[in-house]
Amino acid sequence: MVTIAICASPAEIERCFPVMAELRPHLSRDGFVARVNRQEAQGYQIAYLEEEGEIKSVAGFRIFEMLAFGKSLYVDDLVTRASDRSKGYGDKLFDWLVERARDERCDLFHLDSGTHRQDAHRFYLRKRMVITSFHFGLRLK
Repeated sequence: MVTIAICASPAEIERCFPVMAELRPHLSRDGFVARVNRQEAQGYQIAYLEEEGEIKSVAGFRIFEMLAFGKSLYVDDLVTRASDRSKGYGDKLFDWLVERARDERCDLFHLDSGTHRQDAHRFYLRKRMVITSFHFGLRLK
């Protein structure tokens, strides 16, 4: 049975680390829970999809409001364990996030994706997302 839940404890956040690390390999297990906890003040949450006691897919997201977009659900992170890709887990978690955005009466559901992640782009386009802008950044450290 597949279940989707939002992390409600440090232990649940810790359980998400191995999957999240596939997308964010620069993170360390030691500081992961503390880093997530710091972001919670900004509305960050982690949702996870679990089947038979194993976490298959995770998503970090936040709900906020901006003048440019109105109320939005922004997906910071979305990853399915490499060994579990193409089994529908990403679809289920993505659809859950979209439904959450609707339940929260968001005007927009959006995310950024690195230019090198072509497989993810195919997935997002298949999910009827459209490319609406370029994201620019300036590294300060």
